[in-house]
Amino acid sequence: MQIADRLNKIPPYLFMELRNKIAKARADGIDVISLAIGDPVDPTPEPIIEELCKQAYDPENHRYPTDEEKGMFAFRKAVADWYAERYKVQLDPKTEVLALIGSKEGCHHFALAIANPGDVFLMTDPGYPAYRASIFIAGGEPYHVPIKNENGYLPKFEDIPSDIAKKAVGMFLNYPNNPTGATATDEFFKELVDFAKSYDIAICYDNPYSEIVFDGEIPRSFLATPGAKDVAVELNSLSKPFNMTGWRIGMAMGNPDLISAISKVKENTDSGIFNPIQFAGIKAIKECQENIGKMLAIYEKRRNIVLDMLRELGWKDYKPYKGTFYLWIPVPEGFTSIEWTTWLFEKASVVVASGSAYGKYGEGYIRISLTVPDKRLLEAVDRIKKAMS
Repeated sequence: MQIADRLNKIPPYLFMELRNKIAKARADGIDVISLAIGDPVDPTPEPIIEELCKQAYDPENHRYPTDEEKGMFAFRKAVADWYAERYKVQLDPKTEVLALIGSKEGCHHFALAIANPGDVFLMTDPGYPAYRASIFIAGGEPYHVPIKNENGYLPKFEDIPSDIAKKAVGMFLNYPNNPTGATATDEFFKELVDFAKSYDIAICYDNPYSEIVFDGEIPRSFLATPGAKDVAVELNSLSKPFNMTGWRIGMAMGNPDLISAISKVKENTDSGIFNPIQFAGIKAIKECQENIGKMLAIYEKRRNIVLDMLRELGWKDYKPYKGTFYLWIPVPEGFTSIEWTTWLFEKASVVVASGSAYGKYGEGYIRISLTVPDKRLLEAVDRIKKAMS
């Protein structure tokens, strides 16, 4: 029986490996605390759940999702209205918005929509591992663009070899950045538009952490940059701002030709999002914006708990970046990323994500997620302190 060669290029998915590791330890009777996976434990706001329940009782919603292949027009209109009010971005809901089963699906379909066999895609290193997998599945070849602390974890376009840039058909970018927490600037966005236009590169700007920012940082959309819609689609999701990771609902927005191409892939892959979930998404966007501020306060409290621990244990000069609910932390001297994650697991039964899983330039770091209950986070901090003492 033949298995496609492209699958051999894809390493095991980081978060499935972590889940398996945690499940095995717990089966062995170990009380493991996971700070590795960015999955909010706080509940979805009640009005969203109530809307889902109400709509699920309507037999009309038990059939294939209605309206058009791009998703319910009412949902796309709500997205366009949100972007106009929140980010000052004008979108035509008919041609520039597409409903997605989460933004991860959008990354995958973006690659399939523009790649021919052997085409080059640019992606940052460190970077979200799913980008690399999407590129391989689409038949493309990833080129890893280093992003470093000294540059604010933003790529330096002048360091990308011109022969590589000329071959590239697409680029994945993600700010606020997973895993580093770095945020982008308006000046960087202008450089990105110029770079994409110079080399005719389609940009997939993955923005699911747009609202998770701290210390005076403002939420941004790349599409607010003049010329961005000429070269890009932006992906977003209701997962992070509304604690809806399991609901699987997001959106792609931007260049209508790219939206059309992604839609063509999607309509030949699935039958859309369950209507009641789209109705619930409308409720989230229109009536539950206060949940964002509530969650930011919770994450900031948890963030400070970890920062206090780090300073107490010797990371006195460590300063986090201002985005996402992750902390990207340098490992102690004498350890590799894997060695430090293993040490924490064996000595404290705490699981964190190794920076090296995000690429060559992630070596020397770990990523901690703040999406755990306060009580468990405090316990994890206590365990780490005891182990390191």
